[in-house]
Amino acid sequence: MKIGIVCYPTFGGSGVVATELGIGLAGLGHEVHFITYKRPVRLTSFYPNIFFHEVASLEYPLFEYAPYESSLASKLVDVVRFEKLDILHVHYAIPHAAVAYMAKQILKEQGITLPVITTLHGTDITLVGADKSFSPVVEFSINQSDGVTAVSNHLKEETLENFSITTPIKVIPNFIDFTRFKKTNKDHFRKAIAPDGEKILIHISNFRKVKRVEDVLKVFKSVHEKIPSKLLLIGDGPERTHLEELCRAWHLCDEVRFLGKQEAVDELLAISDIFLLPSENESFGLAALEAMACEVPVISSNTGGIPEVNIHGETGYLCEIGDVDTMAAYCIELLSDDEKLKTFRKNAFAHAHNFDITALLPEYVNYYEEIIDLVNQKV
Repeated sequence: MKIGIVCYPTFGGSGVVATELGIGLAGLGHEVHFITYKRPVRLTSFYPNIFFHEVASLEYPLFEYAPYESSLASKLVDVVRFEKLDILHVHYAIPHAAVAYMAKQILKEQGITLPVITTLHGTDITLVGADKSFSPVVEFSINQSDGVTAVSNHLKEETLENFSITTPIKVIPNFIDFTRFKKTNKDHFRKAIAPDGEKILIHISNFRKVKRVEDVLKVFKSVHEKIPSKLLLIGDGPERTHLEELCRAWHLCDEVRFLGKQEAVDELLAISDIFLLPSENESFGLAALEAMACEVPVISSNTGGIPEVNIHGETGYLCEIGDVDTMAAYCIELLSDDEKLKTFRKNAFAHAHNFDITALLPEYVNYYEEIIDLVNQKV
């Protein structure tokens, strides 16, 4: 198949999943075309059957903001026509599903049928879609898609609860590539971070309010008072300045490392003992799954789709949102018991295999073929 993929090319979960999916599909022999405004961050190597089409957004004095949606729609039409794509897979409802509908109508006028699948990732439903100024477009775009997938059962139910959806939603969870995410021997790296054998806690996110990164620091502060430890904060975002101020106020600057955005997060996870994810909302929790693949237990909130990934008492612990005392207590419990920590590491690794990309790729391929056949029957 010739497959077009539209996504945000950033470090966010939707862009990561879309890119890893495209790489996986290419590995099966399909031809994959990424269409976005810059090369996706996870697309770091050359693949003979992966193509990147950059969307140029032109500036005009007439527009206060560049009309990216129009540029993207035009680029989609161009790529579909000249590359003869079989299907278009858009990730994130706004604006990609809406733009795909526009492109589909333009192509229809030219006698070209374009099957479109939309994957819902979370904040496109829970935050953007919940905004009344966007919700009519989100609902319309989902219903006009030929196929719709959601990354967790919770997200599917939340979508059906908040919108009048007529298109069936298929749940295909996020996945992990075990050729990349696995525990490797990085003892030299660990000694550089924790020279005196301290335990290492880690958090990865975009540092937005919804991620509750301040809770990460609160948990770590309590843990550090009981157990010598270090904290790695991976990512960047609007909360970083506030977090740095807290580290100074709490005299934790020597114990907390702000490492910014990182591509090789697998190497950082490989030296970590506990992954902290106290988010207010997560549709799935991809960062937690990546940690588990590297044998790192997860202490998280019990919101959204996280309980589908992190199994309480087995792969880590689930806590109420904002309950930093319980999160800290669970951390101390695990870090104080080497045997228990070892067991949780094994459990996390074993459960992560339920989300192996090699098992989930065929689900996408079968769904593509199903939607293509369905659309062709209607023509």
